[in-house]
Amino acid sequence: MATILSFIVAVVVAAVVLMIVSRLNLGLSVTNFTSALIAAVVIAVVGAVVNWLLGALGINVGGGLLGTIIYLIVAAIVLMISDRFVAGMRVNGFGGAIIAAIAIAVVYWIVTWLLGQLGMTV
Repeated sequence: MATILSFIVAVVVAAVVLMIVSRLNLGLSVTNFTSALIAAVVIAVVGAVVNWLLGALGINVGGGLLGTIIYLIVAAIVLMISDRFVAGMRVNGFGGAIIAAIAIAVVYWIVTWLLGQLGMTV
């Protein structure tokens, strides 16, 4: 039960992050919270599949600057793929996807840090 609850909380937090980034007009737009919820689930599924495929191909991302750049490119591609599956979500090209991926990472870090300060975990 705790695993299901943490997944639900993570999806809701991700949807809130998508809504915040959408309002910043940085290359990603989401029309409403329902679309953001669906987009959060689709992004999680597509991201898991892409990471699994990279692992199956023997591509080890690693850490450091190169790993960060690869994760950023993968996140942008995941956003662009998710754009095709979610009505109400729009990504403005690869440049918009890169900028949105950076914004999502920063806003998600801030939100999880604030929740951690309140004693909650995601």
